[in-house]
Amino acid sequence: MLRLGPLAAAGRWLPAGPRLGLPCLAAGPVSFSRSWPPRPVGDCGLLHRQVRPAAGSATGGRGLALKTPKGTRDHPPARTALRDRLLAAVVACFKRHGAAAIDTPVLELRETLMGKYGEDAKLIYELQDQGGELLALRYDLTVPFARYLAMNKITNMKRYHIAKVYRRDNPATTRGRYREFYQCDFDIAGQFDPMIPDAECLKIVHEILSDLQLGDFLIKVNDRRILNGVFAVCGIPESKFLTTCSTVDKLDRMPWEEVRSEMVGEKGLSPEAADRIGEYVQLHGGLDLIERLLQDPKLSQNKLAKEGLGDMKLLFEYLTLFGITGQISFDLSLARGLDYYTGVIFEAVLLQQENDHVEEPVSVGSVAGGGRYDGLVGMFDPKGRKVPCVGVSIGIERIFSILEQRVQASGEKVRTTETQVLVATPQKHLLAARLKLICELWDAGIKAEMLYKKDPKLLKQLQYCEDTGIPLAAIVGEQELTDGVIKLRNVATREEVDIPREKLVDEIRRRLEP
Repeated sequence: MLRLGPLAAAGRWLPAGPRLGLPCLAAGPVSFSRSWPPRPVGDCGLLHRQVRPAAGSATGGRGLALKTPKGTRDHPPARTALRDRLLAAVVACFKRHGAAAIDTPVLELRETLMGKYGEDAKLIYELQDQGGELLALRYDLTVPFARYLAMNKITNMKRYHIAKVYRRDNPATTRGRYREFYQCDFDIAGQFDPMIPDAECLKIVHEILSDLQLGDFLIKVNDRRILNGVFAVCGIPESKFLTTCSTVDKLDRMPWEEVRSEMVGEKGLSPEAADRIGEYVQLHGGLDLIERLLQDPKLSQNKLAKEGLGDMKLLFEYLTLFGITGQISFDLSLARGLDYYTGVIFEAVLLQQENDHVEEPVSVGSVAGGGRYDGLVGMFDPKGRKVPCVGVSIGIERIFSILEQRVQASGEKVRTTETQVLVATPQKHLLAARLKLICELWDAGIKAEMLYKKDPKLLKQLQYCEDTGIPLAAIVGEQELTDGVIKLRNVATREEVDIPREKLVDEIRRRLEP
């Protein structure tokens, strides 16, 4: 499992490396400051200032402001180490469920992406034609996956893909929303019995959010067929299903009155039809609500809605066997605005939390989402052959924003390297001895460093260990060379012991065992 323990005591190091799996990030409830982004952990904040070159520099003294483009950011070592451990924890879950990794180009043909995202198509970054193909930056990882399946004639696959995507969106850094960001996708493609792959996707979301210990969360589920059935029985023409769906999708951030106003004023629905929709889309519950809607005199007569409700009932039965229904809600307001969804849809949100470190809590919204898209692959196949698919995307950037702020608020230090041993010398003229010893450690697979000076002072070498969190120091001096031993120092306790040189590697490994 991705089990993550509590934060270490204040002032303790958070070890680096994928083996750690973020054990440091679960110190009780958390809240989110509106003053975002925080300065990078272990950084003085200089990367977040506009650095102006001095007069007479290479810029010709024009005062160019050095900054990243709007909606993007640099990742200093501490932030990168934290992000890499988060990604490693997510990947471990994907692999546990049997997924294989793929990668696709960051560029796609423009025509590949257009017509798949509904009203969000305006957020696609299109590239200017320079005499070649019309291209765009990928908007997500789902459409490229569907193109990949169709192009390679693959009909059965379980894959994960972690990569950057790009959206010409209005950034909201307080909510972890950027123009360039990572997505972590898990998808199951193939013809299988109903709701079994869908239930596994929801189980994966539950596992990741539980094991990261982010606090209380809720996974909302719905079905596009149920929504379309609701629209039909409310008198909405089929031509307006997708645009109405996009409006309903705003219920998580707008009150019903504003959503209703948009339906009537912008989407052209009658007030009566909007009110009928409102009676349904404000419902949420569990199996009891599903049973109630199956008996609804209008919905029970709609084929699409009846199919969707039947599958939803089956899904809840599987989720009950997984033991996760306590965090699952059948929510008719969930719409997810992308055009390619055809069946079950879901979205995970963090619930309001409190934190002693921050007075003003802020929600970061959805932290995972996905659904079934049975028709997307067929849009790319010359013969229209469909490959049913269902998948989930983990909102890694929003989760990372929470974890980063939590570490900053706790005052923890984050290790940016995985060095296990520093090779040190206490006297001058021992560079050759250091080089020989560090080579032995490298060849044995030990992660080791040394200072790049001929005759560094011992105190400076030991201070480097403390500053960077290196746990052991292997000290070789004139006496150690004479006696055929290496002095092994525990940096934290300052305990030293002489180890026969031929047994040094085994002793280091023994001490580093978890």
